[in-house]
Amino acid sequence: MTPPPTATEAPIAAPTTDVTPGPALAAAPARTVSPVRGGALVLVGMLLVALNLRAAVTSLGALLDEVRGGLGLSGTMAGFVTTLPTIAFAGLGALTPWLVRRWPAARVLVLAMLALTVGQVLRVVTDSAAVFVLTSALALAGIAVANILLPMLVKQYFSHRTGLVTGAYTMTLTAGTTVAAASAVPVAHAFGSWRAGLGVWAGLAAVAVLPWVPLALRAGRARRAAILAAAAPARVRPGRTRLGWAMAIYFGAQSLSGYAIMGWLAQLFRDAGYSAETAGLLLAGVTALGVPVALVMPTLAGRLRTLRPLVLALTVFSAASYLGLAVAPHGPAPLWVLLLALGQGAFPLILTTIGLRARTSEGTVALSAFAQSTGYVIAALGPLLVGILYEVTGGWTAPIGFLLVALAVQTTAGMVIARPRYIEDEC
Repeated sequence: MTPPPTATEAPIAAPTTDVTPGPALAAAPARTVSPVRGGALVLVGMLLVALNLRAAVTSLGALLDEVRGGLGLSGTMAGFVTTLPTIAFAGLGALTPWLVRRWPAARVLVLAMLALTVGQVLRVVTDSAAVFVLTSALALAGIAVANILLPMLVKQYFSHRTGLVTGAYTMTLTAGTTVAAASAVPVAHAFGSWRAGLGVWAGLAAVAVLPWVPLALRAGRARRAAILAAAAPARVRPGRTRLGWAMAIYFGAQSLSGYAIMGWLAQLFRDAGYSAETAGLLLAGVTALGVPVALVMPTLAGRLRTLRPLVLALTVFSAASYLGLAVAPHGPAPLWVLLLALGQGAFPLILTTIGLRARTSEGTVALSAFAQSTGYVIAALGPLLVGILYEVTGGWTAPIGFLLVALAVQTTAGMVIARPRYIEDEC
């Protein structure tokens, strides 16, 4: 794979049409969108969307006790609320290719961000636990669709800068996750209500709608012209391919470990003798250190012909951190946090690989939907199984052993997706 061109080698290219192209659309008449009005606006819109992709989730996690008290949520209902994101990402994300085949991606993204905005507003004005769950599901539906669309938009608008643009939006996603988790409680305290700590993020989601409105209007005109000139694109079915399943397993295994770490790492450090405040800071360190990793990892992936060195390096970092946490969790804790952050670079790596392993936007959105939807089903097991093993054994040896097994599965799948190949060639 050739390295991405520098800024002096090629401008940011907008697509010839705003429709999801496939092989059969190659002869469609070009409707060029200028880089300034198209590519630059899409990039701004993508970064704003990325800021919102976890804020609704992590802000709720930080204020869960206050929400439980305010709405009278039972323990079972609270547990369901914390599991709802993975359920939504798995189930609703799978519908995205169907939506994109019927409407332009920009219009689908407008609707997704509107759903996120409305859902976040409605859930903070209700006093009903059931309505809170339903409106949270509406907000998460918007996130689920946007999760799938972003890799496709990178492929469609920035095919020569896949690594750079993927790094930019994954770094923004990580930053948004960190800021939402860190500021939700202070905002709630400042306004005297958990509703403010959750509701403030609806404003950010509303802002993310704005760049996509003009793009959606132009997309409709371009799509009608393309449909008149070309046949429907060939259907890509990743679930029938070895590459599709390898991508899904890699995504699922790395997400499983990520959710388990976010859910249980602070408890591990508290059991090791750290105060609650210090344990929280160590957990936040994993996310904060992941910001530069999220920027660099996609660029590295885009420059390498084979991804095996990255896959193996990430495995070494994660395995070393797990073993360190099992043997000496107290003294060298900052080192284990650093290694964990490096190992979690598997997340931006797999997002980049989705674009690298598809030739077309149709292939990218299909592969993105299958890998993420199937992967989030696997990921949902992480916090649950770690919690069960911790409760049954009363220690961290068995949970960490489980994460090492998941890492072995992740690495095996990583070896399959490491070499250059395309999902369209296997369908």
